[in-house]
Amino acid sequence: MRPVKPLSLAALFLAALSATGPVGAQRTDAQSSDFADARRFPYQNGEQLYHAICQGCHMPDGKGATGAGSYPALATNPNLEAGTYPVHLVVNGQKAMPSFAYLSDEQVAAVVNYVRTHFGNGYKDTVTSEDVKGMRH
Repeated sequence: MRPVKPLSLAALFLAALSATGPVGAQRTDAQSSDFADARRFPYQNGEQLYHAICQGCHMPDGKGATGAGSYPALATNPNLEAGTYPVHLVVNGQKAMPSFAYLSDEQVAAVVNYVRTHFGNGYKDTVTSEDVKGMRH
């Protein structure tokens, strides 16, 4: 089996915008136009957001990838222990990771909580939308 080489971040983002989303997710025509507008991403559930936005770089299993770029593993990642760290990264971006500041405070909290409780991570404290609001510049 040949390793999959990650596409450029821009290509992955565009692919995510045109994707139908996770299995079982359905969109109405009204949601379709919102989905193409990055400032109003339709998914609210952390798992749906992860599959639509994050897995293109961090992979479906959260183990990251190396190839055309280096995408850190989220699986069993001790850096996720402090919930404010992944919130900061999602809202502000860092290095090759773009800012996803267009997500609502609730969406950021949902995807951060999903990552912190999946992929071998077992952090029990949750990030709230108020925590996210306080991290925005």
